[in-house]
Amino acid sequence: MTDRILIIDFGSQVTQLIARRVREAGVYSEIVPFQSAEKALDWPGLKGVILSGSPASVTEGESPRAPERVFKMGLPVLGICYGEQAMCAQLGGKVETSDHREFGRAFLQVKSDNPLFDGVWSEGESHQVWMSHGDRVTAIPPGFRVVGTSEGAPYAAIADEKRQFYAVQFHPEVVHTPDGARLYRNFVIDICGCRGNWTMASFKDDAIQRIKKKVGFDRVICGLSGGVDSAVTAVLIHEAIGEQLTCIFVDHGLMRAGEADEVVRLFRESYNIPLVHVDASKMFLGALEGVSDPEVKRKTIGKLFIDVFEAEAKKIGGAAFLAQGTLYPDVIESVSFTGGPSVTIKSHHNVGGLPERMNMKLVEPLRELFKDEVRALGRELGLPAHFVGRHPFPGPGLAIRIPGAISRDKLDILRKADVVYLDEIRKAGLYDAIWQAFAVLLPVQTVGVMGDGRTYDFVCALRAVTSTDGMTADYYHFDHDFLARTATRIINEVRGINRVVYDITSKPPGTIEWE
Repeated sequence: MTDRILIIDFGSQVTQLIARRVREAGVYSEIVPFQSAEKALDWPGLKGVILSGSPASVTEGESPRAPERVFKMGLPVLGICYGEQAMCAQLGGKVETSDHREFGRAFLQVKSDNPLFDGVWSEGESHQVWMSHGDRVTAIPPGFRVVGTSEGAPYAAIADEKRQFYAVQFHPEVVHTPDGARLYRNFVIDICGCRGNWTMASFKDDAIQRIKKKVGFDRVICGLSGGVDSAVTAVLIHEAIGEQLTCIFVDHGLMRAGEADEVVRLFRESYNIPLVHVDASKMFLGALEGVSDPEVKRKTIGKLFIDVFEAEAKKIGGAAFLAQGTLYPDVIESVSFTGGPSVTIKSHHNVGGLPERMNMKLVEPLRELFKDEVRALGRELGLPAHFVGRHPFPGPGLAIRIPGAISRDKLDILRKADVVYLDEIRKAGLYDAIWQAFAVLLPVQTVGVMGDGRTYDFVCALRAVTSTDGMTADYYHFDHDFLARTATRIINEVRGINRVVYDITSKPPGTIEWE
């Protein structure tokens, strides 16, 4: 892994999508917060730097900046949105708050050919891009020239070919800029000179070596949740250290129908990985009794998860590390960029480390991967296709698919509804076209009529989304025949539900899960 691109993060919620575009070009990239970027500039094999967007304003005091050394190393630099503004402010240009803000779709007028646009856009053309800015550049630094404009941004794209500095006001990383991936490829391959030979196979080999180096001869406990992430984590670590790994599957009683048995069979029979199956459902359900706040639910489950591991670690003895299947979307949603609570969207039960009392260190080999990259790694490791292709399932399980207080009866109702829903999706041949689909049992009861009798039962909401990485998502556009057929089956087959609705909210503004 000799070629690297450094992405300096100024706090944008879509910085990870920049990393995704770079990796799609076959180039390894890492994201580092601007506060610690100085050390990253000494990485071996560093070929270029990308400056991310930010919710901050360059016009405000104490706003984020790139290390000055970035512009003195002779490396190509690409600024995105706030990154363009910071670049201009640091190199002698000017940035002001704009009276004409741009949020959403805009059109870039290409004013000049240049290496960033080569083979993608030509002078005189107009192309759709995605804007999200309130400030704008009003004077560019010496050495730069304008290569693109938009209605609200006279310096929507600028270039200094001599120093290989490029900057754009729009966001090429999002899908709403249709040619964005090709622009990133031009930057990392043609401008930075990267070879584009990073693959999931190379990631696997490198991860195995890093695990061996970190763990040494110590023992590792890996928590299995029943999902793809923890399964891939376990198999990857097992390839690295073999019998030094013991997996613990904590059955918290919040799994979907039949999942616990499938996990046990897969790891005990197919992989022969030492597995401890802990039925802690009474403990979890007891602790969650009467709890309705979603953050309290997540934190309660997370605390018990750690407690169970502490107890099992003592039984096993000698384990120095705990492995978790944490992904980067989990991290970016859980950790405020500034360290405060305002940017936190929701807590994830497997993010944030372990209590000091456990005296165990974390191994999180998937921490920088997107979901589809994890699936690619799972295929590389030989996991069964049906398992690798499973829809994401949250660590807190069905607890966050029952808004409000949960109970065994509600869990049973939800499991049955979920089985019917997924069965209809598979019968329609839609499972692989959908990123995630699930049922939600709402804390609402409505009047219904079944036969000659009156019912007063729960409402079931169906959710299905399309996505590539879980950072953004759109609802799946089922036809009405499918929805009618599924709703009829759920109402007829699941006692306790008399009304079904379909959630057509995208992310943003909603999240994929309801809690």
